[in-house]
Amino acid sequence: MAVTIKQVGPCFAGEVDGIDMAKPMTAGEVAAIHAGMDKYAVLVFRNQQHITDEQQLAFTQSLGDIEHAIGTSLRAANEARLPTTFADVSNLDKNDKPYARDDRRRLFAIGNRLWHSDSSFKAIPAKYSLLRAVSIPSKGGNTQFADMRAAYDALDEETKEEVQDMVCEHSQMFSRQIIGFYDFTDEERERFRPVRQCMVRTHPVTGRKSLYLSSHAGGIVGWPMPEARGYLRDLIEHATQREFVYTHKWRIGDLVMWDNRQTMHRARPFPADEPRDMRRTTLAGDGPTAMQIAA
Repeated sequence: MAVTIKQVGPCFAGEVDGIDMAKPMTAGEVAAIHAGMDKYAVLVFRNQQHITDEQQLAFTQSLGDIEHAIGTSLRAANEARLPTTFADVSNLDKNDKPYARDDRRRLFAIGNRLWHSDSSFKAIPAKYSLLRAVSIPSKGGNTQFADMRAAYDALDEETKEEVQDMVCEHSQMFSRQIIGFYDFTDEERERFRPVRQCMVRTHPVTGRKSLYLSSHAGGIVGWPMPEARGYLRDLIEHATQREFVYTHKWRIGDLVMWDNRQTMHRARPFPADEPRDMRRTTLAGDGPTAMQIAA
């Protein structure tokens, strides 16, 4: 069956037909998916409930090198449900029970409800994220995506010139401070030290420019902090207007893949006592974003 993609979002996001992740990918299918990501930035694959973690990982690795999930949450190594080839984007402990409402690991993860780009707090940020729904709550828990290409295009020329060479500092401490989470150990503060990312990214295939925003961005190099945070807040408000946003309503077996270079996303609230088992594999980025500015 040929791979087909139909647009489902307002200006981006496509739903894919013709892919069975339980089977090895052909070179043509791999090329079609990369081309679809270049065009749509978010791809939705329905009815993948029959696949295993190993098959999700194999599908991801057919697209490129993976990023390991090490040191990105407050789960200790002995508390992990999944290997480091997966980011455990669930509310479950190692016994598959929902965290208590006041568990610091749950409170830290509430930061995922803010608009962000995965791994922007790493020196080499992520390329694609692939998130699969194993179990979902009775209500809520949707994921929203914002097209950062369209957001850039909609800026006035003066703002485009202002942001072109702007460099921001990103850290998970910045995003968690927004929601009032300050409970970091000394080791965590060292692990989450800010890294620098460029504000404008140019796609290596299409040449389209995107705003590279995230709640992890807490400063602009050379700017006073209050001014920088106000400016970043205004940009995120601009970039997440309704006409730029696709909301994905999860079904069990959905796998959604997005390009972190071209989008932001956020999870929406759901009942705290209900399991939401979401498993993410991640493709590694090509290098520090500052290299793009130098180029």
